[in-house]
Amino acid sequence: MNYIDEFLNYIKNDKNYSDLTYESYKKDLSEFKSYVSKDLLMVTKNDIKFYLQVLFDHDNQNSTVSRKISTLKSFYKYLKNEDFILINPASNIKYPKKEKRLPKFIQYNDLEKILVVSKNGTFGERNSLIIELMYSTGVRVSELVNIKINDIDFSKHQIRIMGKGSYERYVFYGDYTDEILSKYINNLRIKLLGNKNNDYLILNKDGDKITTRGIAKIIDNIIKETSINISVSPHSLRHTFATHLLDGGCDLRSVQELLGHKSINSTEVYTHVTSERLKSVYIKAHPRSRI
Repeated sequence: MNYIDEFLNYIKNDKNYSDLTYESYKKDLSEFKSYVSKDLLMVTKNDIKFYLQVLFDHDNQNSTVSRKISTLKSFYKYLKNEDFILINPASNIKYPKKEKRLPKFIQYNDLEKILVVSKNGTFGERNSLIIELMYSTGVRVSELVNIKINDIDFSKHQIRIMGKGSYERYVFYGDYTDEILSKYINNLRIKLLGNKNNDYLILNKDGDKITTRGIAKIIDNIIKETSINISVSPHSLRHTFATHLLDGGCDLRSVQELLGHKSINSTEVYTHVTSERLKSVYIKAHPRSRI
């Protein structure tokens, strides 16, 4: 029996994990299997600890190692629950300390360049809607691909989002997004759909539900056509949404609700971003700020 395939089928079909998470788990488990070179049911805690040490020796970041630990914990928890193993070798493996990294956000002038370029080409109406929606609402890319037409209240300019852990929330959008949304629904989406029936808002070129990987590829292609020299991912737009709201005076609790964070601690990281930005402005502008 291929236990990795069994586990991957489980997270895809039973747990409904995103395509991105599925591919990440698949890659992590393949790498681990190559390292241990033994029956995965015979793996011990020491095998995992030695593997993690190799990762650190190759200068992997703490966040990367933590992700791989999470993969192994999920995998061996599944094997234990299915009675394939008696003891979970990953259960007591500890995560490394989190690195203090501030989320990257996009300056507004760069964002405008991205929005302009996103309108180009055959799929411009869809691609510009992707950028506009992610920036205007702060949704995760996994949430974006799951938005259905009937989730949208066009009169109230709000969208029902089913977030992590089936946590439901509403996000809002303004007139710019409304205009792009209407154009896309009434033009390109109809063409993409053809004779198919599909309730999802964002479609791929074949008229099917777009994937998270498809969204990431679209954003990569847009950035290549701009003159900006920054790395932009779908999550960068979510970071930008939160940072710009706080810069504009929005309170932290409201940003927490809009992002769908269960804990305020997850949202507080953005206050550090705005603080660093204010400090930078102060140092550049104040005549007696330099030592």
